[in-house]
Amino acid sequence: MKVVCSQTALSSKLAPLSRVAPSNPSHPILANILLQAEDGRLGLSVFDLSLGMQIWLDAEVKVSGAITVSAKLFSEMVSRMPNRDIEITAEDTRVILDYGTGHFEIQGMSAEEFPALPNLDDIPPITLPANTLREGLHSTLFAASADESKQILTGLHVTFEIDRLEFAATDGHRLAVTLTEQPIPTALSPITIPAKSLKDLERLMSKQDSEIMLRCDPTQVVFDIGTDARITSRLLEGQYPNYRQLIPKTFERQVTVDRIALSNALERIAILAAQKNNVVKISINASEQQLNLSAEAPQLGEGKEDLPAQISGDSIDIAFNVKYLLDGLKVMDSTEVQLQLNSSTQPAILRPLGETQMTYLVMPIQIRN
Repeated sequence: MKVVCSQTALSSKLAPLSRVAPSNPSHPILANILLQAEDGRLGLSVFDLSLGMQIWLDAEVKVSGAITVSAKLFSEMVSRMPNRDIEITAEDTRVILDYGTGHFEIQGMSAEEFPALPNLDDIPPITLPANTLREGLHSTLFAASADESKQILTGLHVTFEIDRLEFAATDGHRLAVTLTEQPIPTALSPITIPAKSLKDLERLMSKQDSEIMLRCDPTQVVFDIGTDARITSRLLEGQYPNYRQLIPKTFERQVTVDRIALSNALERIAILAAQKNNVVKISINASEQQLNLSAEAPQLGEGKEDLPAQISGDSIDIAFNVKYLLDGLKVMDSTEVQLQLNSSTQPAILRPLGETQMTYLVMPIQIRN
């Protein structure tokens, strides 16, 4: 194999790939990156048997071929080379990187040992606008659990309906659900995709405006991002919780407030809340039409802030984990948000007032008098 490509282009493509390649793999070949030179472009692939990523870039292919090298070593070498063309040559299992004023030689492994990424090319794809998928991921992924002992909750649950997609994530304390209008040509069963895989997908398509092709079977999902990138992921097994039954149908109280003002006030109150359990108390004052936010840190101090709001229903005191509230507000882009609730011990709902059909459920914290 012999190929010439731009250092800048190669380094930018290697950045997301190096995050996927495992540092302590079950098989040595899985720590490697597969280089494939063919048809005027260079393919780069990593695969840990659960998550796979493949990216192509334009290159001058002098001799077609394939080889694997250490993903970590290869990425670090390329990132430190000067901004000029690099010639990559594979001879047996040796790989030489020549950048004019110097060169590196590293030991590789045969491409034949590298496991093939799933492709599911025989399954008809669902075509999604990049912005539709981005919106669904951005507004829900943050709520997925990081606790591997609750593995099904570490994923994002996607439900396919005739005219829409529903994205849902929960860690047991909060739930984010987003609906996006999207025609679905064929009936598909719901799938649960590891949040880690989708965070890599989100980064990869951050500046992507083209359409995304989604294919899935009972065990795998494949995302094709344009013609130059692909992510594959094993699906999570198990029954996802029936989260829809957790969302109240009616509310005794509704509060409408400026999103940025609420977020800024909570950020300030969070300084003290962080000193003890992250608890913020919200007094909904119906007669004054305002929210009274407060946090206490014994032996350190207390903080209070008042915000104007449009309130329907009776006054009530309720407490939340301030981090959960801020996480939800940060992914909303509306001018105003609406807080809907029934009592201080039942789930509360935070919704953006705008086009995004997002429901964010947060469990309150019991206030001890």
